[in-house]
Amino acid sequence: MRTTYKCLAAFGAALAAIWISGQALAANMPSKSMPEVTEALLEKGRGIYFGRCGFCHGLLGDGEGPAAKYLDPRPRDFTLGTFKFRTTQSGELPTNEDLFRTVSRGLRGTAMQSFDSDLIKTGLSEDDRWAVIAFIKTFAQEFDNPELDPVRTGKVISLPSNPAPFSAETVAKGKAVFEKAKCWSCHGKLGRGDGNKEFRKDDWGFPIRIRNVTHPWKIKAGSEVADIYMRFTSGISGTPMPSFIKSLNEEDRWSLANYIKSLQHQLTSHQSLRAKPVEGALPESPDDEAWNTAEPMDVRLAGQVIAAPRWQNPSVELVTMQALFNDQEIAFRLTWDDPFKDVIHDETKAFNTNEISKVGGFNSYVEANGMVPRALETFRDSVALQFPVKPPQGTQKPHFYRGSSSDQVHIWVWKADQDAAGKRGTDEGNARGWKQRIKAQAEDGQQVTGKASWDQGRWTVVMKRPLQTGDKNDVQFKPGVFVPVSVNAWDGSNGEHGLIMSLSTWHYVFLEAPTPISVYVYAVLAFLIAGAVGIWLTRKAEHGDEDEPVEAAV
Repeated sequence: MRTTYKCLAAFGAALAAIWISGQALAANMPSKSMPEVTEALLEKGRGIYFGRCGFCHGLLGDGEGPAAKYLDPRPRDFTLGTFKFRTTQSGELPTNEDLFRTVSRGLRGTAMQSFDSDLIKTGLSEDDRWAVIAFIKTFAQEFDNPELDPVRTGKVISLPSNPAPFSAETVAKGKAVFEKAKCWSCHGKLGRGDGNKEFRKDDWGFPIRIRNVTHPWKIKAGSEVADIYMRFTSGISGTPMPSFIKSLNEEDRWSLANYIKSLQHQLTSHQSLRAKPVEGALPESPDDEAWNTAEPMDVRLAGQVIAAPRWQNPSVELVTMQALFNDQEIAFRLTWDDPFKDVIHDETKAFNTNEISKVGGFNSYVEANGMVPRALETFRDSVALQFPVKPPQGTQKPHFYRGSSSDQVHIWVWKADQDAAGKRGTDEGNARGWKQRIKAQAEDGQQVTGKASWDQGRWTVVMKRPLQTGDKNDVQFKPGVFVPVSVNAWDGSNGEHGLIMSLSTWHYVFLEAPTPISVYVYAVLAFLIAGAVGIWLTRKAEHGDEDEPVEAAV
């Protein structure tokens, strides 16, 4: 049990890193075909499987390993012979190369890591991957039936050349196909996964969320146009995603894939948010056009796996921040995707952390299903900004997970239920470490105001506060100073509340300081001096040439 616990703890931390950084893709095809299956090959594969795969997929290949109940989506049950990502027709078995591709590059947005040794130091060689694939195929009797072999029966889908290369024209055509085929009924009008207003279930009975296709890091089997085209063609077995091979012709499927590609969010790369100065009042409404002038910064979040209750299945993995300020106030706008608008909070269903937090307990992770209600109308949606109270000295900052007893943080927490009820939507508080609850500030010290809106699977929240306050427990903003900021988020229908949440590390917000007039004066003077020196040197050189003796010149 102790070994399993350590495995789960290490896995949680590794999974958070994967969610933040994303995964590279391995080569799609092996360098050689799968070798002949012999007892020696199967024995080799068995050893690799028990050592590397059984914790998730189970020793019997039934998807019931010790880590399985903590993962969403669940590990594959190999005994059923149902595989999602294939290049074969709907409902057919995968090819050997399909299995090799999944094992090699992993599935983004899941616990299935890459096992390609060229991508990860702890990966497997190509020969080892073939061995473990040979063993995995022994779990499903369907692989023993020659009549079900997609290669022999001609059920493999060839990937043709794209007759509709990515362009404005093909994207427009793909959008028309998207609407005609009613893809929006599940994926939403803008592809954010908000088309269906209830949870769906897969063939194994587990709840699933419709894919937000604007987040390429969540498209499991690849986010390129060819990958997307194959999903439309093959379907995803075990899920509501059908094959469109009979209802859409080849060109339409390529155009549709181009349109989905065009929806994908392009992440920003900077870690500092520039707050721009504005004249007059700051915008309060989330859809005010003034926000179009504010520079965005994407903040990646991961599940809170630092301390119990550890949560490795977060819903909110990206929050986009913007900031504006004037001579009196600063305003932040936070935007993130959420398919359901959760404005109800039932505290009676909150998770009791007493047992899971006991020192020496077997496990401190929250199960993906059963331990917390992941359902509509249960918990509220929420987002928080966190700042150090003390100005950082050099690189020293409080811990991004609620600070510490000696280095407190200032937190602004927006709550959807309060906002929807017409109450103050954002509460200010302070924290001195995760073991203590956030201490709310006095009512007369609550100075953060703002508004929020939810539209087509997306929340937008504005928080506004004076730059300077008289409270020693508040963060203070000054132009020209970098202030650390981190983000916490909760998706209520995903069961998130309390410390079951997603969070980011520290980023920075920087209030652009006006450039002093002296800078421009010095720049002009430097230009004039440099020009005068240049003219003087030129003239001196010319006079020197005139005085040179004729013999020397010759």
